[in-house]
Amino acid sequence: MRKKYIVTGGCGFIGSNLVKRLASDGNEVVIIDNLSTGKEENVDGGKFRILKSIDEIKQLNENFDGIFHLGMPSSTPIYRDDRNIIGKTVAETITLLEYAREKKLKIVFASSSSVYNKQKPPFREDLPVIPTDFYTETRLFIERLCRVYYEFYGVKSIALRLFSVYGENEDSKGRFANLVSQIEWARDKGETFDVYNEGKTTRDLTHISDVVDAFITAMNSDIDYDIINIGTGKAYTINEIIKAIGLKNYRYVETPIKNYVEETQADTSKAEKVLRFKAKKDVMEYIRSRAK
Repeated sequence: MRKKYIVTGGCGFIGSNLVKRLASDGNEVVIIDNLSTGKEENVDGGKFRILKSIDEIKQLNENFDGIFHLGMPSSTPIYRDDRNIIGKTVAETITLLEYAREKKLKIVFASSSSVYNKQKPPFREDLPVIPTDFYTETRLFIERLCRVYYEFYGVKSIALRLFSVYGENEDSKGRFANLVSQIEWARDKGETFDVYNEGKTTRDLTHISDVVDAFITAMNSDIDYDIINIGTGKAYTINEIIKAIGLKNYRYVETPIKNYVEETQADTSKAEKVLRFKAKKDVMEYIRSRAK
């Protein structure tokens, strides 16, 4: 059955892949994106209606079936460069929550595995969050805010804590792109790549197609409110990724980022049991397929 969705950040990396998947499944999509790290070209130019501000959602009087919220800055340096983005991101989410309350819509939104920084993997959803960064504190507050909206007003929402998403349409993110993409770009351009932590950093790397599946599965589920990890449950070191990609020019440098996330690995048992979701693609298979 044809449905209609709002996707914030729909011209960005994850959002554009989600938008195209929803459209290919026969659904109608309205995008909200200020194009700060996205491009209209990611969604085939003028094929979709694009609003440039979340405030414009108040003008949408038609009926929708749900909201996918990805239009939030998703990198630590963005928040460290301008801490006012914390308040702006929260305020925009409140605008969406108010709209969802009025229209009785479910929200599925992007949280982050970075909230587990300083914990020992594999990371479970019930682990306490240690304050380490402005970005993760913003995501954590939004998770808690959504819980309050659910308890007070019955607004349904699911937070997906995403683990290191990589794949197609990531070019527009530039220096904020996943390490897999950045290492591939350095190899293709013959540039020297700076590696932190002597390459011992580990990442649970999740392909964009699996993430899109998770968002759609969450929206279609009967879950009213929850927080769920979306990862593979397997971690690789950056040295392993560099070797697999075939990068020759790299150097180990001192980590310039305070509270740098040194390891991630999802405990995926909740996703498998509650959401009935399991990632299908392994990053090493992805890298090998692109080398052919």
